[in-house]
Amino acid sequence: MKLSEEWKLLSFYEKFEKVICIILSFFVALIIICATYKLGYHIFAFFLEKGIDPLEHKSFKALFGMIMIVLIALEFKHSIVKVIVDQESIVQVKTVLLIAILAISRKMIILDIKATPAITIFSLATVLLALGLVYWLMRERDDRLCRQDEKEDI
Repeated sequence: MKLSEEWKLLSFYEKFEKVICIILSFFVALIIICATYKLGYHIFAFFLEKGIDPLEHKSFKALFGMIMIVLIALEFKHSIVKVIVDQESIVQVKTVLLIAILAISRKMIILDIKATPAITIFSLATVLLALGLVYWLMRERDDRLCRQDEKEDI
């Protein structure tokens, strides 16, 4: 079915959702472009101007943290585009959970363990574990529903 034919079948609210997702996708794309430009600038500044060794722990964490921010933004944009392209009505909870897991993982990676209180590290680890557990439970449910659908088709 062509895009124009699919568009005619959508309700007013579904069209509204799609338009908002297109606008958000455009804004996130602009942010990703700016962040990538700034990342490139910082990388060149690290190497050329400051002469910092990328294998030095503090520099590595800073560079890696910036790269992960761009990757998280890309994943976020992907979840918005998926709503537009795959005819899903809302952003999927599993995708949001994965983005949250990525963001907290990034925080854990760049964390200065010596300067961070133990309770903060424990809290982040607990949240990460809880998000992972919720994601696993949702995936198990989806897998079970998929197996049931396959059995019904036979």
